[in-house]
Amino acid sequence: MQTSPRARPKSRWIDPFAPEHIRRLVADFGSPLLIIDCARVRAQYRSLARALPGVDLHYALKPLPHAAVVETIREEGGFFDLATTGEVQLVSRLGIDPARCIHTHPIKRDIDIRNALQAGVRVFVADNVDELEKFIPYRGEAQLLLRVSFRAPGAVCDLSRKFGCDPEALLELARHARRLGLVLRGLSFHVGSQAPNPLKHLEAIETCDKLLKQARRERLGPFDTLDIGGGFPIGYGERAPDMRRFCAPLRAALAQLPRRVRVIAEPGRYIAGPSAIGVASVMGRAEREGHWWYYLDDGLYGSYSGQLYDHARYPVEVLREGEERLPSVLAGPTCDSIDVIAENLMLPRLRPGDLVVGRSMGAYTWASASEFNFFPRATVVAANRHAGDGGGV
Repeated sequence: MQTSPRARPKSRWIDPFAPEHIRRLVADFGSPLLIIDCARVRAQYRSLARALPGVDLHYALKPLPHAAVVETIREEGGFFDLATTGEVQLVSRLGIDPARCIHTHPIKRDIDIRNALQAGVRVFVADNVDELEKFIPYRGEAQLLLRVSFRAPGAVCDLSRKFGCDPEALLELARHARRLGLVLRGLSFHVGSQAPNPLKHLEAIETCDKLLKQARRERLGPFDTLDIGGGFPIGYGERAPDMRRFCAPLRAALAQLPRRVRVIAEPGRYIAGPSAIGVASVMGRAEREGHWWYYLDDGLYGSYSGQLYDHARYPVEVLREGEERLPSVLAGPTCDSIDVIAENLMLPRLRPGDLVVGRSMGAYTWASASEFNFFPRATVVAANRHAGDGGGV
């Protein structure tokens, strides 16, 4: 896990996204940087908690599996959504109560199940017969949520294309689990990343409500938990949806569930995305075909990997003002010709050492970055790690 190269004494709260602090952090830690603002992590968590009262929020580590984020969510009283042995090991090292964690990857190796159980995690997700049978040796320890598929072609990433059983097949899958002697806690679904509206959430909640009731009537298990997944949208340059308004129909639908049903959610991008920025330095420049090309020390193989894997476009700005704007291209550092971040930008004439900032870069950026061509991943710096103590870096 990359961390800042040296500790700094506690200082006052800062806005690490402000230009003067960005420059100071680069002077202290070099570039490229991923700057996490834990104050913004808290703000995003609290925003969603207000929009979904009574729902236990399990932060999904996948988009930004960094200790500072995990510890901030713990301080907020949050829960955790884990999907791999590495994520289980991270929360274990940080002393997270395993009772506050669930393991949600629908397809697992036996060693993944054993590692999670040894760490104290008890709730898992499955979506097919083969996966259920992996839990036969652990039926005295593990409890399961059955994942249901709700295709969402309007989402940026339609996760139900890859995981989940058809709603029509759910009860037979639950009956098979019952025959195997497995404990079924309930159902889960995920409508996909960056859901454009709450309609697919509503369809899924209403369908799962019916399935939960049918399963309980057949005495197939407790069926007292519903995991409504994530998918809560953020803005990339455009205005982010008002989350309380977005979730209003969800609150109404969840209010119709029996009181005994515990509702959980798996926000990842919504918490992590707006909470970090990427900072890169200009390594060099060249004028070609009427455009200035600026070569940065971060790119598509690094923190901007989400442009390839996550279909995201990050708002970029330069920390140089007051000059004539010229047609420009921002390119990454590697020798690969596809390593181009953005084209046809109007930017002031930059010089080596000038800084370029990518906003809303907390989710699926550093987490999916590589060290291709031996360019190192960005150093991570976390600011304002503890609420109310003065923060600092």
